[in-house]
Amino acid sequence: MASKPLFIMLCSGEHEKIQLAAMVASVAAVSDRPVEVFVSMNAVLAFERGKTAAERYHGGHFHELFKTAKVPDAVELFEQGKLLGEMKVWACSMVLDLKHWECDTHLTEGLFDGPLGLAKFLSDAEAGELITF
Repeated sequence: MASKPLFIMLCSGEHEKIQLAAMVASVAAVSDRPVEVFVSMNAVLAFERGKTAAERYHGGHFHELFKTAKVPDAVELFEQGKLLGEMKVWACSMVLDLKHWECDTHLTEGLFDGPLGLAKFLSDAEAGELITF
């Protein structure tokens, strides 16, 4: 039996939430579960092109532990999930419009499949399971 697709809505800019979303998404994708990630609100800022891992994240207690323990970067985990499994990553079209950004020039190179509206993402998510970070 095929797994239900997993839909992840990532809207927090906190390192802990982005990290957990990346871990869940990449593990699901490499476990033969289709994954779609919708990146919106403050989370989009972590994917701004040209930012280093040190500049990308903010957060609480685990943010500092992630840095000192050299935990794999969340962006790299998303990239691995796309490379090794079935994963699509979408940028919220409204947030892109507000920032006057384009996926191809302002966001992490090669990670995003394009812009997508919330209504379309939620409609697609009816076919699977939806979680939010």
